[in-house]
Amino acid sequence: MPGFGVWIYAVWILLFSLFHVSLSNYSEDQCSWRGSGLSQQQGSVEQISLHCSEGTLDWLYPKGALRLTLSPRLPSMVVGPSGSSSGLITACVKPSEDFHGAQLYLERDGVLELLVGDRLESSPPPRVRCFSRLPGERVALFLQATPHQDISRRIASFRYELRGDWTARLSLDSHPISTEDACRPCNNTEILMAVCTSDFVVRGNIKSVEEDENLRAAVIKVSATRVFRQKYALFTGNSRLSSRGEIRTLLQCGVKPGPGSFLFTGRVHFGEAWLGCAPRYKDFQRAYTIAKAAQQIPCELPVD
Repeated sequence: MPGFGVWIYAVWILLFSLFHVSLSNYSEDQCSWRGSGLSQQQGSVEQISLHCSEGTLDWLYPKGALRLTLSPRLPSMVVGPSGSSSGLITACVKPSEDFHGAQLYLERDGVLELLVGDRLESSPPPRVRCFSRLPGERVALFLQATPHQDISRRIASFRYELRGDWTARLSLDSHPISTEDACRPCNNTEILMAVCTSDFVVRGNIKSVEEDENLRAAVIKVSATRVFRQKYALFTGNSRLSSRGEIRTLLQCGVKPGPGSFLFTGRVHFGEAWLGCAPRYKDFQRAYTIAKAAQQIPCELPVD
């Protein structure tokens, strides 16, 4: 029955094509998703699951709705700057400047909370929004398309990051922490742990401090005399003796330029360096020397 064989072959080709199309929306490591609402039915909800600690979502021509579950493969013990672990996971989303055509909600135990609204052309750029999830808590992101006659220029796009409880100290949202807690100086235990767990550890001087109105943050211009460690190329320069970079912190912390050498530590947040602990270098040296003599340093650092 040659006709039956041709029919089976055609069905296999069709199934393979559909399977390939469904997978092509995801990055190879399932960190990101890109898709179009043109293929969605009105009122339908597409289920998406991503499994990385950071990635992107791009929804072209939004129609219907998306429900995004973030299930990162994080270490079983999530450690903060002080060396403690609460099991708390903090997620942040950074909408693109041209976020249009949808509203982004946090879905927590079936209750929706608006994170990002559909922007008007004259609206200011949307800001980073953060939220925390306790172990066992059911949390998802829900995107609902807003009705527009012309959807050709509508793209709802954002980046996401999931981290441990250290992110609460860096959050740009005012809800997770108080300004007093975010800006207080680190104690010696926190400083020594930050040296081991931070994305960057740099010795340097503050050259100037500027204001980033969009992020409501202070931008510290740093001249680095020694880069002990950096996760990305944050501090670069042509000179062997110094390099330059930027570190952000909350405006309320009131950082001012001035003399002296500091040890800057912190985390990379959406490709930008955010300040964690920043003691004067001589204070760090003293704390490190005492802890090393007592065999209580969590990791080695070649201190001058």
